[in-house]
Amino acid sequence: MIRTIVAGVVVAVALPPCGPALAAPAPGAASRRTELTLSYAADAGYATAVVLRCDPPAGGHPQAARACRVLAKAGGSPSNIRPARRMCLMIYAPITAHVTGVWRGVRVRWSRRFGNACEMTRATGVLFDF
Repeated sequence: MIRTIVAGVVVAVALPPCGPALAAPAPGAASRRTELTLSYAADAGYATAVVLRCDPPAGGHPQAARACRVLAKAGGSPSNIRPARRMCLMIYAPITAHVTGVWRGVRVRWSRRFGNACEMTRATGVLFDF
């Protein structure tokens, strides 16, 4: 697990811009390999990232098998994850989640900004639980 916490400083992370969750097939898409970088950055000045590999589940995600199952059920797009029935406090602490890489041979580039970490977890489940 990679974790970076910087108090009082906004961490700039070079990540691709928001766009469609699934793009054109990657070269050699027949391999159906999966290797995704999952990251989030908060306006409060902290950021973290892990690598998730599926088939078989591996990488730095502490719940890789569950995360792979959730993504498989969502067709590889975090936007298709069914939000949990969970209440979150209305505290504004913006956080932006990113997924980049390859899901079963298809390039993925996804990004979404949430009002706080609870809203992110409610919308994405175990995916960003690291």
